[in-house]
Amino acid sequence: MRVLLIATNRHHRLMSRMDARPLPIGLAYVAGYLDRERHQVKALDLMFSEDYLADVEAVVREFQPQMVGISLRNLSNHSYLDPQWALPTTKEVIDRVRSLCDATIVCGGPAFSLLPKECFSYLEPDLGIAGDAGETFATLADRLEMGELGYRDLTGMVYREDGQVVFEGSRCASSFSMPPRLEDLDLQKYAQAGFGLGVLTKLGSFNYPSSASEAQKEAAAWRVIRPIPEVVREVKDLYHRLGLRKVFFIDNGFNIPLAHAKDLCRALIDADMDLHWNTPMAPYGCDAELIGLMKQAGCALTLMGGLRGDSHEGGSLDEQLQPVAETCRMCEGGDLHYTITMMFGEPGDTRQTVEKKLAFLRGLNPAMANLRIGVSILPGTGVAKRAVEEGLVQDESELIRPTFYIEPGMRDWLVDHLMAEAAGHPRWNVL
Repeated sequence: MRVLLIATNRHHRLMSRMDARPLPIGLAYVAGYLDRERHQVKALDLMFSEDYLADVEAVVREFQPQMVGISLRNLSNHSYLDPQWALPTTKEVIDRVRSLCDATIVCGGPAFSLLPKECFSYLEPDLGIAGDAGETFATLADRLEMGELGYRDLTGMVYREDGQVVFEGSRCASSFSMPPRLEDLDLQKYAQAGFGLGVLTKLGSFNYPSSASEAQKEAAAWRVIRPIPEVVREVKDLYHRLGLRKVFFIDNGFNIPLAHAKDLCRALIDADMDLHWNTPMAPYGCDAELIGLMKQAGCALTLMGGLRGDSHEGGSLDEQLQPVAETCRMCEGGDLHYTITMMFGEPGDTRQTVEKKLAFLRGLNPAMANLRIGVSILPGTGVAKRAVEEGLVQDESELIRPTFYIEPGMRDWLVDHLMAEAAGHPRWNVL
């Protein structure tokens, strides 16, 4: 069967001054699970398209797919100043494909998995898969190729029945044991466009950890934690077979658990590949030994969110920021470049806490500081619940569109205040 996989993400402007185009690694893993003896597979990545609908039409006309997988990476770009909603682009792609062929269209990806029923209703594919879909998509493709139409027994399936969108609530899981198929992607362009080629290390929830307690995860708490030899083997393949040494380790928090992070760094050092890599890091649960190992293993930049404890965790702002400051100082002491993101206008913020956060940032020396206005509300979070209670949204289904929470007393002055502050700091960006 002819299977076409389309990555629809086109958001690439990160932190307003940095052009970062993330490689569609999830789609590459899905491609890696498909049986090449049974299926003819083609991938279409729209990140670098000048005219993405024309590119979709050209590939569909030439390839004539019988099954089309659509990967939706983000619901939006999470920028308050320049919000960009991702679903309309994906909807256009699906509509164009449907106008050209009778292929079974299947939607999935991280954004789809956040709100499966809502995304399905908006996008109107034939089927959807919520969760890590490598094995499930491959099984579905095999069944369709054999003429079997049954899919209700597969975990994570979303479909329409008797006019209603059906999703049982369980998301499918993947072992990520098959290597991603990268050959169909323009790796040289991605190597030059931002942080490097994505290599998955581990995944927690579908959201970045939002508090200190959530960041302090043991290995058993992660939905995916890949064996270190597999990670190193994948990096070696990029290095030796494709000549690529710039890598971005995809991780909800590279340094959590601490022992795992150190073991991975030691394995990379032993592999002796002269890597240049970047990764997200939780600004908690770190020590100077790890910073030294990361630097020795080739880490060039780590990206830290300015996480704060949820209000129910207690503690003053100073107490909540203390571990963040300690981690930043460790990076500076170990000559490891870092970026840091700080939220302004989140629930409970006041003029006093805003000024305290600004003073905190002035005392650091990051490669870049990102001043994020408000909270980009994601479903299932405490902020989402608060937004419903305050009438900002009627229910969480509305969060498929870019929606931001800003503490009510700050909405009329916060943007101008932060823009004025950032004007005097070349490494500060307001989002």
